[in-house]
Amino acid sequence: MDHTKPILCVIDASSYVGFWVTKELLNKGYPVHAAIQNTGKPEIEKTIREMGKVENGLVVLPVDIMDYQSILVALKGCSGLFCCMDTPHVFDEKMVDLEVRGTINVVEACAQTDTVEKIVFTSSLTAAVWRENILSEKDVDERCWSDKEFCRKMKLWYPLAKTLSEQAAWALAVDRKLKMVSINAGLVLGPAVAEENSGSTISYLKGAAQMYENGVLAVVDVKFLVDVHIRAMEDSSTGGRYFCFDQIVNSEEETVKLANILRPLISLPQSYEVQGREAFAERLRTRRLHKLIETTA
Repeated sequence: MDHTKPILCVIDASSYVGFWVTKELLNKGYPVHAAIQNTGKPEIEKTIREMGKVENGLVVLPVDIMDYQSILVALKGCSGLFCCMDTPHVFDEKMVDLEVRGTINVVEACAQTDTVEKIVFTSSLTAAVWRENILSEKDVDERCWSDKEFCRKMKLWYPLAKTLSEQAAWALAVDRKLKMVSINAGLVLGPAVAEENSGSTISYLKGAAQMYENGVLAVVDVKFLVDVHIRAMEDSSTGGRYFCFDQIVNSEEETVKLANILRPLISLPQSYEVQGREAFAERLRTRRLHKLIETTA
């Protein structure tokens, strides 16, 4: 642990992204408050608790995002928060409300501390890509938001949750004069992702065929995503939204590769052969991400 580095908090450190953020912060010498919910991810929770016994600088704390006081305890003495909330379950309409309410509680708690200077908020590309007329747009970038009524009509609960929670976070952060960055991630891939992040993966992929045909189905490796999170925290000039992905999946060959990575969540017939059809146009743009990486390299 580097005693010159500020204490950073991760909520929820037992989410898939939160766990990898916690690990990399420790590797970089940051003291970390790893706040974990009892959300039903026993493998990750057990690993973090074991890390807490041997990692100098890691404090593991229970948190309930519906319990304002427990959030304040987790944030005590921290100068920054990584808000990486997620659920291990497949998203439904009830989950939407819980995520939005939890987000409001966490951001408000940050505003009530004397120490939290910045929030890095994990959001999703699905908060930007769902609407009726997506094919009429050449570029889909950080100015875009998913249409909430369209998401409700199509029962796209994951995109709706990510859209509403991010918008709630932004509204409250602006009102409370909190510095915030949101990282709008593509479908997260990484070690054991099919087992440890199955609920969010399945929820993200609802409507995958439409995202694919519209050129907005994208993936991101969790290690790259974590690196972007930490750069966004460390760089004092960052603010606003950043799309974050490695690759747009817009050809049949890439789709088959993705299905193989996510087995058994996605399955293809054993005899399936790539036909090599023409790739769909890419619509997602990451100009802001490229600038962040260039300035922090």
